[in-house]
Amino acid sequence: MMFARLPRLPRALVRGVVYGGALGAAVALAACASPPSHFYTLGGADTSAAATNPANGSAPAVARTAAAPAWLIEVAPVNVPPQVSRNQLVVQTGPTQVQLLEQERWASLPGDEIRRALSTDLTQRLGTIDAFGTARPDNTPVYRIAMNVQRFESWPGSHALIDAVWSVRAVHSNAVMTCRSVVNEPVGSGYDALVDGHRRALAQVSTQIASAVQAMAAAAGGTAGSAGATGAAGKAAGKAAAAVPPCPAEMNAGTGA
Repeated sequence: MMFARLPRLPRALVRGVVYGGALGAAVALAACASPPSHFYTLGGADTSAAATNPANGSAPAVARTAAAPAWLIEVAPVNVPPQVSRNQLVVQTGPTQVQLLEQERWASLPGDEIRRALSTDLTQRLGTIDAFGTARPDNTPVYRIAMNVQRFESWPGSHALIDAVWSVRAVHSNAVMTCRSVVNEPVGSGYDALVDGHRRALAQVSTQIASAVQAMAAAAGGTAGSAGATGAAGKAAGKAAAAVPPCPAEMNAGTGA
């Protein structure tokens, strides 16, 4: 039996076929690759006046807090609506429709982002320490801050809205102020602008909470820079009085003891 010998292909042609196949595979993989993710945070930008250098109004100043402030705050974990309690940004596309953005994400869960930004801003505004989860002296007045975010809406190119019920409780006297803040911030196009709108809205809520803490401290017999009643006698007097000032102006509010 005789076999015909097939002619050999030129090497240049073989290399061309191989390179062409490799290039086609690379193009196909690039087409199938996911777009890069972007991560956002509500912290990292100083929003309080205390964090601004008075010399030029722009450069952040070094925040200095006394080792033993007159009173402390405790910022508790923040509750947010279940539909936005995820790493992906959830944006409104209509009154009853939302869109989940896989490539636009929070650096941590929104509740953690809000609590961290709120704690940073309040400690700077009030010149105190957030002692949540840490040991503290028994004779130091403590104001516990809790927040329940009822609406956290993101409307790209329109506005960012935060609707939150929050409270400030004097731990030693159990006097509590309960208030509601509704802040609507206009935003430009892009997700950076949307996140910045939420940052500004949260800064306004923080301003109102800081005013409430100062009012509670003043009602307890001190001021923002002085201590309230301390010791067993002070605690007893505080529990008897349990003075609760009204919520800051221009708010929907309720108070209780």
